[in-house]
Amino acid sequence: MSYVRCQRCGRPTCPECQRPAAVGVQCVDCVRQASRQAPTARTELGARVRGGPPVVTLTIIGLCVVSWVLQLVTAGDWTRLFAFAPFVGEQDPYRFLTAAFLHATSPVHILFNMYALWITGPFLEQMLGRWRFAALYLLSALGGSVGYLVLAGGPLADAWYTPVVGASGAVFGLFGAILLVLRRTGRNAMQIVVLLGINFALGFFFPGIAWQAHLGGLVVGALLGLAYAYAPRSSRTLVSVAATVAVALALVVAAWLTYQVAYQGVAPLVGPGG
Repeated sequence: MSYVRCQRCGRPTCPECQRPAAVGVQCVDCVRQASRQAPTARTELGARVRGGPPVVTLTIIGLCVVSWVLQLVTAGDWTRLFAFAPFVGEQDPYRFLTAAFLHATSPVHILFNMYALWITGPFLEQMLGRWRFAALYLLSALGGSVGYLVLAGGPLADAWYTPVVGASGAVFGLFGAILLVLRRTGRNAMQIVVLLGINFALGFFFPGIAWQAHLGGLVVGALLGLAYAYAPRSSRTLVSVAATVAVALALVVAAWLTYQVAYQGVAPLVGPGG
């Protein structure tokens, strides 16, 4: 029997079970109990401080890259299956979200979006925590599709039948959220303001860029960023959950109302000229 005793509980502990302490040694049971009782380090916005890589950000990037490769190797079949256009969104509502994981075949599109995600995602994931960051990204992606739907102009407009792809709506949501998080935590947000202004302006001057999706994602990201960053500490979880649910419901209602108004007195079409 070992005559070395744990400095915390006083029980004898064998050499294999001894753990160095500030004074003497402790047994593994006391070390485990102390680690459970230790206060959890949290960020300024209440998220648990985690070491290691930004898991959610890397997962999203991985899904986008895999999806882009599938777009290339399937000769566009993958894109046609998951791209979003207003005229198919009502029949295939999953497209509102899946379009955010598709990109143009040119590598410039995906490289730009993944770079923007990488410079904003890890910081937001650390500050907000994994579940709030995931909700922010996914709802901003939905907001981009809903924004495009609402502003497409109805069944008589070409945009109603024009497919859109890309994570830009979600990325603009991250821009809107990080702007508020930076201001809330007293950090300089000027770089994000300039980056946001430049990218938003590009949608008006270059063809093929869905500025409507940028605007939709930005609005959703700003709303969630406001709720997540400025929620009172005592009710932070309640406010965050309520805001997430409220924004999700608002997007569903906005899409439903748009379809009701768009097809009022007009037979739904299956495509241009269909």
